[in-house]
Order: sequence, then structure tokens, then C-alpha cells
Amino acid sequence: MATINRKILEQVIAATSEPLVVVRVDRPDWPVVLTNPAFKAITEERVLKQPFADVIEELAGRELALEVSETVRAQQETSLPVELNGREYLLVLKALIIPGEETARYYAAYWRAGAGSGAASGTELHYELLKAKRRVRDLSRDDPVTGLLNGRAFADVFEHDWAVAAREKGKLSLVMFRLREFDEYRDVFGRHAADSCLRRVGQAIRRCLRRASDVAAHLDGERFVVLSHASDEDGVRDFAAKISTAVRELGLHHPRSSSSKFVTVSYHVSVADISVEQRDAREFLTELLAVKTS
Repeated sequence: MATINRKILEQVIAATSEPLVVVRVDRPDWPVVLTNPAFKAITEERVLKQPFADVIEELAGRELALEVSETVRAQQETSLPVELNGREYLLVLKALIIPGEETARYYAAYWRAGAGSGAASGTELHYELLKAKRRVRDLSRDDPVTGLLNGRAFADVFEHDWAVAAREKGKLSLVMFRLREFDEYRDVFGRHAADSCLRRVGQAIRRCLRRASDVAAHLDGERFVVLSHASDEDGVRDFAAKISTAVRELGLHHPRSSSSKFVTVSYHVSVADISVEQRDAREFLTELLAVKTS
């Protein structure tokens, strides 16, 4: 079949009644490259060239933006229930793979109108099935104590973002956090209190994330890690210091701490320039995990 002229394709997209955006996912921050009039009708914001995750966060909140980010990083397709302006939609994410290429450089995201309120319907049942599927998926990707990503899921995200940064000759920043003297905290207060401490620290870290493309994970025991696309090392250090302050301000009493009467974290910042980096993603991450934070 002959290749469709771009102008014709743009006219077809413009005539589509469902709100639609096209996103380039082989570029940092996944910029929006195309929208149709139906999408412009649901938001007054200018979204062209804006990071896709930021657009979703503005429209539907951080939690959905994080879920969309995970889906795109995994090169998956999915449908997510979302409410906008009092109406129910299915946000459909579809990879657009160019013939001859193995991975998608573009994603289409479009909003299918739901059934609205009223009696149970096929659409509402579909929503419930989607929610059930998300819960099953979360059991394999999320750390059960903190709700952040687990170590295996984080490694998958990091390898994906490393590959994108390699194509774009970009940088990635990682910050490793370690709870100080956490074994002593557990000895004093017990396992349940220790889990509560980890959960609250994880929540504090999540609140400090600057955009949906930032990713946080609980690795094991007292260790957390954050991935950021920021390339300014001083800015990343300020970001890490902000998280450290947020953890201390939780005010979690630690009677055996040698540095403070509260639970605190140490951290280590690493910025990788992928264009000159000799290690691959897995080697880089393995070496970082072996670093002792100060």
C-alpha cells in the first residue's frame, strides 16, 4: 500500500472526534508533537512541545501521569480510566511503530468518552476490569511496603531511559539514599514500626519528585533511589538535599541515632553523560548500588 501523504494524515487526525495527541517518545521528556481540535476542546493549555507526562499530570494528576510514564517506558499499550471536567473517559495509549523498526518512536494517546453516570454498563465493567488488571500489575512492579517501584522494576525503567538518553546524547542523574542506622531503629521499635518508617520516607520522597518523569524506588532494607533527567549536577544535589530535609522533617524519633534524634538519610549523587559513558546501564547501576553513601 502506498505511503499516506502527511497532509492527508493530518486532515484525518483533525477530523477525528476523539481528543488525540501524538507524542515522540525517543526524545527526552517525550514532547507532544501533534494535537487535534477535539483535544484542544478539553484543555486551554498550550501543550505542543510540552513534556507528555507534565500534560497528563496537569489534566489528571500525578498518579495517572506516573502510570502513563511506566506504560510508555515499557513500550506497552493500555487503557486507563480517567475523569476530566466531570466526564468519564478511557485514556488509550497506543504505540505507533514504523515498519522496519522494533520499538516505537511515537505514541498516540486519545480519550474515548465513557458511559457517564447511571446503571451498570459494558463500559463501566470495562473500567473495573482495567482497574483489576492494574492491581495485578502493581503487585509485580511495586514494593509492598512503600508503594514505590521495586528494584527489578526500577532497573527496567532505568535501562529504557538510558537507551533514550544514548540516542539523544543526553544525561541521567541518580541519587542513592540510605536511612542512617536503620537496623538500630528496627531493634528499638520492631518490624511494624520499621515498615511504617519506610512507608513514610517513601511518601516524603514521592512528594519531592519534580515531574512525572522522575522515578523513585525502594531497593531493599534502608536503601532508596531516585532517577531524574536533570543534567545540572548542582541542581540535582539541591534536589537530593531537599529530599533529605523532607525526611528529617517527618520528625520520626530515633533514640539510637548518633547524628540526630530523628530518622535521617545520607545520599550519593551520580550524573551520567551517556554520550561518553563506557559502561552500559546495568553496569552503571550495579556500581552505583555498591557505593557507600556518606
